[in-house]
Amino acid sequence: MTCLFDQLRCTPGTAYDVADWIALKEIHSEMQSTSGEYDLLLKVYVPEGEDVGRYINEQIGRGKNIERTLTTLTFSAF
Repeated sequence: MTCLFDQLRCTPGTAYDVADWIALKEIHSEMQSTSGEYDLLLKVYVPEGEDVGRYINEQIGRGKNIERTLTTLTFSAF
């Protein structure tokens, strides 16, 4: 599995609706509300063999009221 963090910018006033929608999909390991440029932070494990870009686009990026995503891939450093 590939671990990544995905930040979501939501249409103003819709962060709770987006969070509820994502929670129902059960595709994340953790989800936090954040302050600043983005509204939500997700920790996601992409299944082995899945294309990361397609997975994020299809599972998250096309959601209603999601204006933008910022994906950070993680790598084992030690």
